[in-house]
Amino acid sequence: MELSSVVSSLLQFRASANSFLSQYEPLALLLAPLFALFVASTLQSFLQVIYDNGLKATLLGFFMNSIKLIPGVRSYIDAQKQKVVDQLNSGGKSQRDGWRTELPSFGLGSRVIEQMKDEKGKDANWQGKCSGTVYIGGTESKGHFSLINEACSMFSHTNPLHLDVFQSVTRFEAEVVAMTAALMGSKEKTSGGQICGNMTSGGTESILLAVKSSRDYMKAKKGITKPEMIIPESAHSAYDKAAQYFNIKLWRVPVNKEFQADVKEIRRYINKNTILIVGSAPGFPHGIIDPIEELGALASRFGICCHVDLCLGGFVLPFARKLGYPIPPFDFSVQGVTSISADVHKYGLAPKGTSIVLYRNHEIRKHQFVAVLSFLFDMYDIVTEWSGGLYVSPTIAGSRPGSLIAGAWAAMMSLGAEGYLENTKQIMEASKAIQIGIQEMPELFVVGRPDMTIVAFGSNTLDIFEVNDLMSSKGWHLNALQRPNSIHICVTLQHVPVVDDFLRDLRESVETVKENPGPISGGLAPIYGAAGKIPDRGMVQDLLVNYMDSTC
Repeated sequence: MELSSVVSSLLQFRASANSFLSQYEPLALLLAPLFALFVASTLQSFLQVIYDNGLKATLLGFFMNSIKLIPGVRSYIDAQKQKVVDQLNSGGKSQRDGWRTELPSFGLGSRVIEQMKDEKGKDANWQGKCSGTVYIGGTESKGHFSLINEACSMFSHTNPLHLDVFQSVTRFEAEVVAMTAALMGSKEKTSGGQICGNMTSGGTESILLAVKSSRDYMKAKKGITKPEMIIPESAHSAYDKAAQYFNIKLWRVPVNKEFQADVKEIRRYINKNTILIVGSAPGFPHGIIDPIEELGALASRFGICCHVDLCLGGFVLPFARKLGYPIPPFDFSVQGVTSISADVHKYGLAPKGTSIVLYRNHEIRKHQFVAVLSFLFDMYDIVTEWSGGLYVSPTIAGSRPGSLIAGAWAAMMSLGAEGYLENTKQIMEASKAIQIGIQEMPELFVVGRPDMTIVAFGSNTLDIFEVNDLMSSKGWHLNALQRPNSIHICVTLQHVPVVDDFLRDLRESVETVKENPGPISGGLAPIYGAAGKIPDRGMVQDLLVNYMDSTC
């Protein structure tokens, strides 16, 4: 009875539908679902763009792209962007006019050294004048400089890719990694006793490898195929590189009022595709340590990875803590921290091009390596076409300069714990003196509460970028920041003898801008100011890409 009633209803519905549709053209009935599918697909793509970029950025991008369709507008915008790029170059193109574009017909032999000395003499005066940049104290020809130069020279021909040939640098690398790991809490019981890692070419490569390893580890562990990572907006730009290189969705979230990673805000972005959250100790812009313990706990709770960027703090924070500074937990003693990056070529006082990436255990690190096989491996059904035999390399590079590894080992062994302790004492005291000196200038304010050797400062009454231009005219090379507009100095051993000089020049620059506001000729203040105000961040990105394309 019930079945016959259902059949009757279906037949009645079919008759009604056919009667209703009979008034339409067959072609219209065929195209209607296709049109609906097209609309649905377009809407899905639009919603995906909003999801990826946010509603405000999506609407702004749509508006700007529409404006550029007006005849003449795109060419005008491109011309204005080129003017900005030319100003950023500040005469760089004219300097390139005499650059060599092919080999000399006859080699210079040993005379090339004299030519190199002439070229080097044209470099900017970096001694005591640059934010960060050169971390070793003194002059190039004496002391620690001379020591690492000799170490690098002694091993300039070596390459750790050939493990069986250059066993010395293989040992040096292992010991540099182990000594760095000990500073990062590898000896603590809470670390798990399996800390491992490798040397890299710098902080960016260390971060790239940590992100890549986290991505592949979480794919193996949870099956995540659409990975996402969450970082505070104060995190290093290397994570943006990693996101592009490794096809990872990146969420960059605002910091809190103390300019630290906002754990609650990060929690809001965690979902089933999240592979990694990030903290810095300290962050590059303001020298402030993120709440690593809270981030580690959050990562543990959701079973995801947590990377700590210690590129700046790795060779300062452990010693600052011993000196009595209130340094919060930041290393593998924190549960949930799965990887750490630490630069030896910064406060480790090693030659440029040396950094360390560390992992909590070997299971995570295995996902860093790329192994190439040249035969059929039935168990995994892997076939490769390369005929060069077995190949495995620990980092992004294949061949690596053993000279830099030797230089890093020499730096760490020559200084020892006491040497780093004394260096940390000097630079921390210099940083505090600079911070106090800035706070005594009513026109300026220090951004947040710096934990380490970076002091960022801005102004509510002056254009801080004009102050920066004046400091540049006095030979200082500082870093311009945004959100808020500010500049910072990363204090190194080079600055210890010139703290008073820096504060004197800063007071003079502030007074000059106060009495005569307005950009100085050839200064970059208008560009920095405009870049911070341009709502279309894609345009700012284009400016930077065009600038880089014109300089290399």
